[in-house]
Amino acid sequence: MTSPGSAPQSTGLFGRLSDRLSATRRALAQGFNELIGAGQPDAAVLEDLEATLLQADVGIDATARILETVKQSSGSAGTRAALRQALLDLIRPCQQPLAIDAAHRPYVIMVVGVNGAGKTTTIGKLASRLKTEGHKVMLAAADTFRAAAVEQLKVWGSRNDVPVIAQQTGADAAAVAHDALQAAQARAADVLIVDTAGRLHTQSGLMDELKKIQRVLQKLDATAPHEVLLVLDAGIGQNALAQLEHFHAAVGVTGLALTKLDGTARGGVVFAMAAKRPVPIRFIGVGEGIDDLRVFDAVEFVEALLPNGD
Repeated sequence: MTSPGSAPQSTGLFGRLSDRLSATRRALAQGFNELIGAGQPDAAVLEDLEATLLQADVGIDATARILETVKQSSGSAGTRAALRQALLDLIRPCQQPLAIDAAHRPYVIMVVGVNGAGKTTTIGKLASRLKTEGHKVMLAAADTFRAAAVEQLKVWGSRNDVPVIAQQTGADAAAVAHDALQAAQARAADVLIVDTAGRLHTQSGLMDELKKIQRVLQKLDATAPHEVLLVLDAGIGQNALAQLEHFHAAVGVTGLALTKLDGTARGGVVFAMAAKRPVPIRFIGVGEGIDDLRVFDAVEFVEALLPNGD
């Protein structure tokens, strides 16, 4: 389990984002600097640039759109500006922060994702953020497949002073979600966050379980869940896109939380997802601390990857 820690006070949030993206930045920015000359990009430069983008898991569709923009540029400054703008144009539509609709109370957030993506830790950080914003939050431990997941959520609940509705390991996940929503309604909670099992997305049993949770929630509130938040380990590259496709087909993903961008040169998959499946990116993790779940900002993200000063 990731333990919330204290982030260095001398480093701002943008600095931490930049640190987390350093490996991808090296793969992209340094490649750009080596490729871009003083004149209009020629065929060889464009070919090498294409290879650089693909190696960073930017994806075929996104790479094609970026190259089309770069072709129209001239000079190193113009080419660099064109690259930045192309990247920004791809992900700006995904900049849609999570908004808790007061018309739905409790506002139900069902969190999905595979084991190891940082799902339960993200829930803990999200609960902290929402409570700080003044919302009355409850958690549902519907990942009954792993005893560790239930205990982990209870620890986060204790740290945040947030109630956790849980049953024993192996209990029916949909029943836990049902009981939690009933309790949230009775206690006039503003937000209910439902943790779910995270076995491999290719396992049909898991997807059936997630669909069942949705159906059971809708028996108590026909509009629930109001958000299906998919937590993705962005460091796994194109596999993250495959996970998005599977989960979206099963339960209709409405938002993303991106984790583990540090230590990988494959963070370009964010652009691949934006080109192929532009689901709103709600949050991005910028560190291990409880306050390090950051609202996604497209301009900051591009700046951290391709700074103006480089």
